[in-house]
Amino acid sequence: MKQKVEEQRNVDKMLSDYGTYHFNQANFIIQVIFLPLLIFSLMGLITATPFPYLAFLGKYNMFINWFSIVLALAIYYYLKQSPLLSYIMLFTFGALYFFIVQLEYVEQAGGIKLWEISLLIFVVSLLFLLLGNQNEEHKLPLSQFWKKIIIGPIWLWSLVLKRFNLKY
Repeated sequence: MKQKVEEQRNVDKMLSDYGTYHFNQANFIIQVIFLPLLIFSLMGLITATPFPYLAFLGKYNMFINWFSIVLALAIYYYLKQSPLLSYIMLFTFGALYFFIVQLEYVEQAGGIKLWEISLLIFVVSLLFLLLGNQNEEHKLPLSQFWKKIIIGPIWLWSLVLKRFNLKY
């Protein structure tokens, strides 16, 4: 009787490769804390970037910004990797964007500007992620850091799904 050999999917290869750079326990904890903060800060910086007024959008102009375009591209990329992970990331981005909107309200009330707090979070998160990488025996090359950063959030979610024995 022949056993069916299951071919490893592209998403499994990517997540496995990403995981090879995160064996150190301290770096793993840093990833869990500061990777979502880095993504949040990038969302804030992109949202704070002025978007041109497009007359043909009319009253819907306020719903389109640079982040909505980046979001569409990211969800499409994740969808090509794993539909379940793309849905989870859509909800994750939605939850994070709720806090971006709250920071916009703070800015409108005369508080700190969205881009300023986003930049601060970005710098702190980036420093911790880079320092965590230095603790690894198998370090992620800086040339690949930004290519791999988009995989990081689905890697974190894949670990949660694996813990509950859910196939992504």
